[in-house]
Amino acid sequence: MDEKMPPLRLVGPEEASVVETEIGQSMVDHMDKAELLVEILPYIQRWRGKVVVIKFGGNAMTDPSLGQRFAEDVVLMHQVGILPLVVHGGGPQIGELMARLGKESEFRDGLRVTDAETLDIARMVLVGKVNREIVSSINIHGPLAVGVSGEDGGLITAAPRNPELGFVGDVTSVDPTLLEKLFAEGLIPVMSTIGADSSGQAYNINADTVAGAVAEAMKAEKVVYLTDIEGLYGDVTDENSLIREISADDLSSKIQTAEITDGMIPKAEACVRAVRNGVTSAHLVDGRIPHVALLEIFTDAGIGTMVSD
Repeated sequence: MDEKMPPLRLVGPEEASVVETEIGQSMVDHMDKAELLVEILPYIQRWRGKVVVIKFGGNAMTDPSLGQRFAEDVVLMHQVGILPLVVHGGGPQIGELMARLGKESEFRDGLRVTDAETLDIARMVLVGKVNREIVSSINIHGPLAVGVSGEDGGLITAAPRNPELGFVGDVTSVDPTLLEKLFAEGLIPVMSTIGADSSGQAYNINADTVAGAVAEAMKAEKVVYLTDIEGLYGDVTDENSLIREISADDLSSKIQTAEITDGMIPKAEACVRAVRNGVTSAHLVDGRIPHVALLEIFTDAGIGTMVSD
């Protein structure tokens, strides 16, 4: 038996008007998307083949939805020919596990005091948990990301920063060979920040410091720091005092005069070092904004604070 066609329904003038409005709005939306694609084309051409180091941390790391958006950003960069290199911290996760184990965190100048037990906790969290989670979130979109530690392949050689900080390290050198091989294979490196000295002693290294040092070693075009604030402020009590652009010399002066404090110190120091050693620019942006990494790369919107030489 032939299927019966549904009865025709006449559409009145009011309903027709609604349909026309919806079609019109749909066309506008599509045109806006097309114009956006045209606008970002010059940025794609500019950044293709360039290394961009992204320090992933803050709320973007602890908010699952922001983490998903970040993974999408990294994959999109990779697909258009940019070479994203993710360096991640894990401070909140380390602190959470320490608290569960009844161990209290202590900080000095924004750095976690790290005894032998805290070092073991940091390695477990950074290498065994956080790194795997970031790699997995990227690889949902394809077999693209590979997790590495600063201990792998002699990637980061470290030295103790200060005896009072315990096993907190400074980067003495970065061997980019492993990272270059991963890029040559079309992969996205996701790097945790445990390094080791020549004797094999491991050190917990601040992720901001590592991101700047790796950007320098890889001759990156830029390094982007995702933070929990909009950027650097001229007055920390005034959200309207955001500094849009600052030179490395001026930022260094602010560090020396203690205008930069606490956890912002390692970020600021890393920005200064990076741009003084060949990285074109360093950026402090608000990781609480979805897709902020794309906004930084593909627009001239002036997101956050830019540090240049």
